Amino acid sequence: MSVWIRRGLQAVNAVVVLAALAVLLAALTAAGAPRADAGGAQAAAAAAAVNGTALLGAAIAVGVSAIGAGIAVAYTGAAALAAMSERPELFGRAIVIVGLAEGIAIYGLVVGVILIQRA
Repeated sequence: MSVWIRRGLQAVNAVVVLAALAVLLAALTAAGAPRADAGGAQAAAAAAAVNGTALLGAAIAVGVSAIGAGIAVAYTGAAALAAMSERPELFGRAIVIVGLAEGIAIYGLVVGVILIQRA
């Protein structure tokens, strides 16, 4: 049973890391930046700089939260498995604790999505 839990948590972490990479790719390519026309070249350049900065901030928020969640899940998952090996009735509580640690990555992903929408 613990092997399936571990594989499920690894799958969730993999999805969060892929989302962080997608946000980073969007930040580096500055997708969606406004194009400069003949009349407002400076305004368009300033808007593109703000857009790129917001996307870079979203990438950092998602990436750092995914790394933090991975570290938190590593420690709490190991402790939860050790506790469940001694007392199997602690399964529900252990899953809640590991889920709370995984919530860090979800919060970072939400912040990234909000930043991308405002960019």
